[in-house]
Amino acid sequence: MRYLPLSDNDRADMLARIGVDSIDELFADIPEAVRLEELTTLPRRKTEMQVERQLSAMANKNVSAGSLPFFVGAGAYKHHIPATVDHLIQRSEFLTSYTPYQPEITQGTLQALFEFQTQVANLTGMDVANASMYDGSTGTAEAVLMAHRVTRKKKAVLSGGLHPQYREVVEGVSAKLPGASVVALPADPMGTEDILAQIDDETSCVVVQSPSFYGQLIDLKPIAEKAHAHKALLIAVFTEVVSLGLLESPGAQGADIVVGEGQSIGNPLTFGGPYVGLFATRQKYIRNMPGRVCGETVDAEGKRGFVLTLSTREQHIRRDKATSNICTNSGLCSLAFTIHMTLLGGKGLARLARINHMSAVALADALGAIDGVEVLNSSFFNEFTIRTPKNAHEVIEALAAKGVLGGVPVCRLDKSGGDIDNLIVVASTEVNTDEDRAAYAQALKEVLA
Repeated sequence: MRYLPLSDNDRADMLARIGVDSIDELFADIPEAVRLEELTTLPRRKTEMQVERQLSAMANKNVSAGSLPFFVGAGAYKHHIPATVDHLIQRSEFLTSYTPYQPEITQGTLQALFEFQTQVANLTGMDVANASMYDGSTGTAEAVLMAHRVTRKKKAVLSGGLHPQYREVVEGVSAKLPGASVVALPADPMGTEDILAQIDDETSCVVVQSPSFYGQLIDLKPIAEKAHAHKALLIAVFTEVVSLGLLESPGAQGADIVVGEGQSIGNPLTFGGPYVGLFATRQKYIRNMPGRVCGETVDAEGKRGFVLTLSTREQHIRRDKATSNICTNSGLCSLAFTIHMTLLGGKGLARLARINHMSAVALADALGAIDGVEVLNSSFFNEFTIRTPKNAHEVIEALAAKGVLGGVPVCRLDKSGGDIDNLIVVASTEVNTDEDRAAYAQALKEVLA
């Protein structure tokens, strides 16, 4: 009974207070047909040392991204993170157990978020950014809802290059919104879709990812022009924030809302999260933007200070005026982003972006030279798609057996169908060496032989 401190009398008192005769009555709402009679897959008890050994054995089955040539991307990327980032975010002032519920008096937190917002606005080429979203996918769904509020229309057009999981989140949220419709174009690895033909006067927004899920760079300007002609908004999405160090910003290309994933700066892969969603827009749309906005002011003595300027959750304002149910921001992840970005600076980010691009070009050249392998993208940043003569799942498993994690089979994430079974999304960042790329090319030759 070491971990069960309540006595039989304690339990009897609680049941009496609740008004039931037994613990079984607490489960009365669950149909008997779906209840487990026994925890058949779990041992009844183990010692603490036995549990530690078993969990350690299970954990050791995982393969660390830094332990072998690693070329997995598709929305989450391995980058070098300076040790300074982890050192600073673990200071007791920052590493809290939960969100500070009075951010308007926590000057350190507010200043860090203010700097984060400034960095995101500068990166995206937009007027204003919020204090972060949960991640890129939920941020994209929030962007679509925001566009509906601004335009008073409810048709969203999704590019075939949008990350499949982002598309699923948008479709899931839209399914619960009365009158909303989603036009999702088929998978588009080479960026040849005619998205302009889908835009009409009923369109609320057009959602385009660049670089796309497949790595293809998309010119947003003609899409923005057509969208604006029909009084629709262009939502630009990215999953690789490092690309903004080299490419023309979405804001400069005419985007009205820019949303994406900030994991690549300051945040490790961590088996899929937590991550940090970036969200920015034009000044005129600020009151329709979800999440929090921190602002700069002066106090009663004229000293510089920071305040929570906008908070759009229904807990903070009238429910009919609320623009989001987001209850907080990805505080620690956004802090890591801000510290890493500050260490890089503008020139450092641009240099990092160039190194990423050169790494991907070198790998694409090496893989494209292999018989039967086709690189599909005409232009890309640090990620591209290849077509192989064998099933992508089988190729990736065979590469893994040779000690190379060679990318993501498109059909693993995209369930929309089409000619995608032999497609692999491959990413190469600054952490990949010449030896890594050579190992990948050699292993792929052997797998396809």
